Amino acid sequence: MSSPKRRPLIAGNWKMNLSLAQSVELAKAIKDGTKNSPADVAVCVPFTAIPVVAEVLKGSQVRLGGQDLYWEAQGAYTGEISAGQLVDAGASTVIIGHSERRRLFNETDEAVQKKLKSALAAKLVPIVCVGETLDERQTQKTWRVLETQMVGALRGFKPEELGPVIIAYEPVWAIGTGQTATPTQAQEAHNFLRKQAGKIVGEAFSSSVRILYGGSVTAENVDTLMAQPDVDGALVGGASLKAPSFVRIANFQVPVRGA
Repeated sequence: MSSPKRRPLIAGNWKMNLSLAQSVELAKAIKDGTKNSPADVAVCVPFTAIPVVAEVLKGSQVRLGGQDLYWEAQGAYTGEISAGQLVDAGASTVIIGHSERRRLFNETDEAVQKKLKSALAAKLVPIVCVGETLDERQTQKTWRVLETQMVGALRGFKPEELGPVIIAYEPVWAIGTGQTATPTQAQEAHNFLRKQAGKIVGEAFSSSVRILYGGSVTAENVDTLMAQPDVDGALVGGASLKAPSFVRIANFQVPVRGA
């Protein structure tokens, strides 16, 4: 298990799913089911659901996040949402650079860096996603891709600015496919990312930054993943849409850190 000073985080990414009524119902179940979780818990919901879910989670231990943002504060950017608007709606965290944003909407490392700057300025906790595709893994490009994405996101910041940042490792080939990186593969990638964080930002940051695993995390595999020393939590997709599975993931059964 990883350092006791890195408290785990289990974050659900609801993606483009659920009605407002369904969102409220799921949020209530997660709030009630994770009161004794050994981890911090967050749900990143569709923009339209943020205000109603914020009301459900008010005063609870569950954090609320958005799934993306735009880097400008305001203006003629039809269809976009700013960091300030996320905060105003009730969010305290935000996903940046998710593989689906990169792949489907051509989001670049430069865009990720701009969004990260905007999120930090608004006091949002950013979950910055990095990860390789199946082709990149099969052609031995994994480490080059991860290094490029880490540098692209974190360069240009002072170490003290990046304190709130969370990294999520997404092996793209394992998202929504039912495939999962083995615990050994996950640990290897997380260890590499931690070393890259040290090279880019410094050792203090690399030792404290939380690195989440995000690739088809389920109630069945979370315990073995969370037992790895550099896996500090999970970014959960499909399994976060069902209260029983997400609650089980948030209550993973690995010895509590520092015990």
